[in-house]
Amino acid sequence: MKLLVIEDDRRTALQLDRGLTESGFTADVASTASDGLHLARTRQYDAILLDLGLPGRDGWSVLESLREAGDRTPVLCLTARDAVDDRVRGLDLGADDYLVKPYAFAELLARLRAVLRRGDRASDVVTVADLRVDIAARRAHRGGVPLDLRPKEFALLALFARRSGHVLSRATIVDRVWDASFEYDSNVVDVQVKRLRDKVDGQFPVKLIHTIRGAGYVLEDRG
Repeated sequence: MKLLVIEDDRRTALQLDRGLTESGFTADVASTASDGLHLARTRQYDAILLDLGLPGRDGWSVLESLREAGDRTPVLCLTARDAVDDRVRGLDLGADDYLVKPYAFAELLARLRAVLRRGDRASDVVTVADLRVDIAARRAHRGGVPLDLRPKEFALLALFARRSGHVLSRATIVDRVWDASFEYDSNVVDVQVKRLRDKVDGQFPVKLIHTIRGAGYVLEDRG
């Protein structure tokens, strides 16, 4: 899953980026409201972690702009403001949850998972043939056998599962699985897909990940 972190404190942003990446997410980080809004409007995210105390244009205005533009991406507000009026204001403007600093990273992950479940319940668990991908729990099984996937491999499988039956170009895969600083390299995508394919299809007679020459990859049951 791909996240947008809008946080002006460099140390906090780096800690969030590192923790989210280690937890299997892909994150883009913006340090200003303008940069955050630009990324939110030009790229697709599964959720946004928004600091309300941004310099200049604050997080309230970011949230308001997103909702006025019809953007329903789940937003988890992160802030040192713990007054009831502040929490009410954030929720009334369209925030999905509100977490007061300082917070435990484990709680942030739990709240983030809850926000993601509420925003996309229909695709929490995807089944293709005997492959079962539980996106919220970050687990995958094939034929009842657990798949031991690295974070990037699971992110790639989750993308394939949510778009099963649809051909995904290498550029689309890079946009959804790698962060904005990654320089496009189709070979890196091919290597990652091969590693995933070895785990998903390697020991099974029916193959589910297919290469579409000149177009990309697709996850589908052709049995």
